[in-house]
Amino acid sequence: MLPDRHLAELTSSLGALKTLARQPDVALKSPVPACPGWTLDVLFGHLGSMERWAAAVVRGGEYVQEPAPPAEKAATWFLDGAPDFLATMASLDPGAPCWNFGPPPRTAGFWLRRQAHEHAIHLVDAHQASGLAAPEFTEDFMLDGIDEALATFAPRQLRLQRMTDPGKAVTFRVPGGTAWTFGTGDAAASVTAAPQDMYLGLWGRASLSETAVLDGDAGLALRVIRGPLTP
Repeated sequence: MLPDRHLAELTSSLGALKTLARQPDVALKSPVPACPGWTLDVLFGHLGSMERWAAAVVRGGEYVQEPAPPAEKAATWFLDGAPDFLATMASLDPGAPCWNFGPPPRTAGFWLRRQAHEHAIHLVDAHQASGLAAPEFTEDFMLDGIDEALATFAPRQLRLQRMTDPGKAVTFRVPGGTAWTFGTGDAAASVTAAPQDMYLGLWGRASLSETAVLDGDAGLALRVIRGPLTP
């Protein structure tokens, strides 16, 4: 997916999140189902931290410490920082050398993609916490997010020993022929799901064990799904 598409999706999700961040304080105390212990206000504090961190990394090209959010009124803090963050993302050179935690090449474009999906997934969280229907995303964007989850995050989860090595490979498929293989050796199982179910399921915002079709070694497929494949 080209950088301008990532920027367009990020801009859209950020706009919707800003609207939800302006809800009354009582609404901002609502729990976030996918993030135990979090309220909406805590969620916006997390986003504000991530935005300031990503913007600082992009501007300097090097790793910096992520700032801590305030203990109170985090949604306001998020709103205060959003314009500068979006301006930084809009003006970056995708091919410029820049530290990131993904595979080479390490360029600034990583952060545009990462923040587009960071905001999309947390927009899902904000909708769930606010009692709203799930937001809609374009199919090409969801396929891009599935690729990020399986090609970037899943190998990183293994490398950091956040999940057990399955020992065998599992193929993830969406209708239409797009497929990814995770693990080593021949695939012993497959997981097939619609793009939205796969995208949200890999990030723990839906249950792939309930929505996907599992073929081959179902036990292996379930172990890999439960990974966790993403942080």
